[in-house]
Amino acid sequence: MTPNSYPYHRENIKTGIVHIGVGNFHRAHQQYYTHLLLGDKNQQQWGICGIALLSSDEKIVRDLRSQNLDYTLTVCGRDGKDEIYTIGSLTELIWGVEDPQAVIAKIADPAIKIISLTITEGGYNLNKETNEFNLNDSHVQNDLLNPGTPETVFGFIAEGLRLRKKNGAGSITILSCDNLQHNGNTAKRAFTSFIEAQDKDLGNWIKSHVTFPNSMVDRITPATTAKDIERLSEKSGWNDKAPVYCEDFIQWVIEDQFIAGRPEWEKAGVEFTNDVTAFENMKLSLLNASHTLLSYPSFLKGYRKVDEAMQDQSIVKLIRDFMNIDITPYVPAPADTDLDLYKRTLIERFSNHSVSDQVSRLCFDGVSKFPVYIMPNLAKIISDGKDLMRPAFLIASYRHYLKYKTDDKGFTYEIGEPWLTSEDEILIQSDNPIDFLNLSAFKSIDLREVNAFTGLYLHFVDDIKNQGIAPVLETIVN
Repeated sequence: MTPNSYPYHRENIKTGIVHIGVGNFHRAHQQYYTHLLLGDKNQQQWGICGIALLSSDEKIVRDLRSQNLDYTLTVCGRDGKDEIYTIGSLTELIWGVEDPQAVIAKIADPAIKIISLTITEGGYNLNKETNEFNLNDSHVQNDLLNPGTPETVFGFIAEGLRLRKKNGAGSITILSCDNLQHNGNTAKRAFTSFIEAQDKDLGNWIKSHVTFPNSMVDRITPATTAKDIERLSEKSGWNDKAPVYCEDFIQWVIEDQFIAGRPEWEKAGVEFTNDVTAFENMKLSLLNASHTLLSYPSFLKGYRKVDEAMQDQSIVKLIRDFMNIDITPYVPAPADTDLDLYKRTLIERFSNHSVSDQVSRLCFDGVSKFPVYIMPNLAKIISDGKDLMRPAFLIASYRHYLKYKTDDKGFTYEIGEPWLTSEDEILIQSDNPIDFLNLSAFKSIDLREVNAFTGLYLHFVDDIKNQGIAPVLETIVN
């Protein structure tokens, strides 16, 4: 396969979308859908300008630029058959560290109709307890006081919108593609809070010129290691410095609230709806919550690949019981969705050997994931007086993972928790396990006051420490 094997001429593609956060998921999901669409000559105004804002983005920026922004996407089938695409929908790439004014100018470009985002669950800078935007963050404070030299995504978008307003460049949609309940509402709260604190006139302008549709995104996309790059390049026959691989399942459901127009993504399989709530709840409560449940016990048991963990029947039973007993009562199925089939498909997807996702990726940034994936349904389980065994085991496992940094096999590891607070660090190191329940991730419920929970949790904390994760898991699934 060659870099020019897409079914359109790159020189004919115009840029209509800015995307902030050009990571693997975006390149396997939104770029893939857009790539499929660009073969339609009536849709060729919807190329995507990628924007990278972090210093750590330098390598991916350099690698993509070295190959004219093309890259390969290997879609790994559950049947063992792979499909390889060369993606050409990334039409421009701006690195904010290198040229911040180019980012601002691009957002203000009247040809741009959509700003989309993958900035992670923790990237919206909301207090986990109050859900309010944190105006006291030092980088946010810099951007409030120095709008012309922004450091954060909020500052860049505000400055771009201010120039857009000044130049009469028209309305625009901000589209979150992150795994958050009501991600459009979350983005709206974050950006409007920042903008209203910085510039009330701009705050009034966005009320009538910017929309924030909610969306649900889904495609398992692992991180790409050096070995993966070598393997994928051999498979594609192209020395790709920035390949991506993913599962064959894909879904994107979006509320159709695009104030300045949008691509006809439905031609590529995207679902548009008036209310994405049921789809969001199903995906976050079943897929993402199950990923979180799977991650820490699997990692502590010594597994490093998800498909290998899914060969362990105790792990599979834990996930199935969690989905069927704990979560299904709180997940009304969206229209035309077979929930039992959806859950069976999740087990197949997690077990996909061709994808072989990293358990460490699922463990990453748990402090941002628990408030989104676990706590909302845990509150309902507590309120209804239901069995708390699996949630208590999960939180005890998470504490052990963070505190001891050694798995059942004696291997040590580094944790990836970019959003832990200094208070969190103290709570993790405390020898009183009850203190851990005050972690920022759990602030929506005072678990310390739920006796039915704390009794189970303390029991699991002691047993995991004294016996290891494996025998404790066996007592839960048998």
